[in-house]
Parts: sequence; C-alpha cells; structure tokens
Amino acid sequence: MAAELVIKNLHVQVEGKEILKGINLTVDKGEIHAVMGPNGSGKSTLANTLAGNPKYVVTDGEILYHGENIAAWKPDERARKGIFLAFQYPMAIPGVTVANFLRTALNARRKETGSNGDAKAISIPEFRKLMTQKMELLKLDNTFATRYLNDGFSGGEKKRVEILQMAVLNPELAVLDETDSGLDIDALRIVSEGVNALAGPNVGIVLITHYQRILNYIKPHFVHVMVSGKLALSGGAELALQLEEKGYDWLKEPEAVGK
Repeated sequence: MAAELVIKNLHVQVEGKEILKGINLTVDKGEIHAVMGPNGSGKSTLANTLAGNPKYVVTDGEILYHGENIAAWKPDERARKGIFLAFQYPMAIPGVTVANFLRTALNARRKETGSNGDAKAISIPEFRKLMTQKMELLKLDNTFATRYLNDGFSGGEKKRVEILQMAVLNPELAVLDETDSGLDIDALRIVSEGVNALAGPNVGIVLITHYQRILNYIKPHFVHVMVSGKLALSGGAELALQLEEKGYDWLKEPEAVGK
C-alpha cells in the first residue's frame, strides 16, 4: 500500500523566487511529523504547496498522495479527498456562520467519499450532535456555532476553530501551519489536547512550528528541521529538545547540513 504522503525532490517558487529547494519527506497514517525551522526557512511554503495554493508554483519534483501525483489538483479537490490545512493566520468570513461553513464543507467531503455510503448530505440534527461533541472536545462554547467564522475571534479562538474544522471533516492528512503561534499557555494546552484526541491510526499529521513548546504536549514520531528551503536534519522527538537548547544557527553552517 502506498504511503499517505510522499514528497520527492520538491522545488517551489513564489513570485519567481525559489523557496523550496529539493524537499524529500514521507508521511504515513498514524504518524506525526514535526517540521521546525527559523523564520523564512520555507515551512509555510511547504504547507501552502501541499494545500494547493496557486501562488506556490511547483517547478520540479512530485507530491504523491496515496500514490497519485496531486500537483494538478485544485485546493478544493485536495480538501474533498482528505487533505486539511490549519492556517497560521485564519481569515474572517463575515456573514457565514461557523455551523453553516462546517456543514457545507462536511457535505462536500461526504460526497467525495460516497463509495463508503456517506454520499447523502448529513441531516441538521445529526450535524448538530456531531458539532456539539467536537466543540466540547475543544472547550468551545455552543454560541460559536452561530457566530460568523473567525469574525471578532481572539487568536486562541481562531486556532481552536481551525482544529474544530479538522475534528468535523476527519481528514486523512492534516497539515497544521504554526497552530501554536499567538497562543497563551492555556489556549496552547487546549488546542494540543484537541490535536491529540484527533490523532490516531487513520490520519497522518504534519505539524509545522517554530518553537519546541507545542511539542511538550503533542509528541511527534519524527522531527525535521528546515533551513533555507531544505530539510537539513531529521530525527526523533529528542531533536526538538536539542533545538530548544542550541537554536538554529548551528544548522546554517554548511558542514552541519545533512548531519
């Protein structure tokens, strides 16, 4: 069986400038991969490329999802087929309630997986029950269901709603782009608990972060360090502690790359 995600020699440009310079990464179901690195190293570029943002142009290499090259897939097709991106900076959508947004997205996902018997749109009572369960998991008040998506939300509320989306949509590959940025310690703990509750044998997770602190709550199977558009180093969870102690500067030295 093909791995969940296989990235081969991925090169990506943004507005004519090469940002990713030959990324190789394999993520399978049940695995949590943390991608760390200094600001400007290409972490968010990787996240946006996986989600299909057209601003990010693949110039070489492959992105294989269940063995199929998804380079030509549009963002909505990737989302329907189970690829989820939690944004670093979630956008507000005034006029669209959280509940309506999520039910519409879930029905699109169910239609895509109709071969499993879920093609029928979810009923309103069934959806309310599902959403209530997931909101309790993330300690979100029920009033959030009727609020406009991210409109007037605090940073912590936005990030919890991102994980709520993940909980409702049940993706097969979840890319979390600096979900910990802007969170105080309580919000970080709640978000992390939500991610841990959703992690399991049926989902592969790529957790992109600048700091080690979220890894105190979410234990990765693998840690990768991105420097200047390349994966400079990979290891186990202990690598994050090494980075916390030493920082990233030592990896910017040419002789350190690949060690």
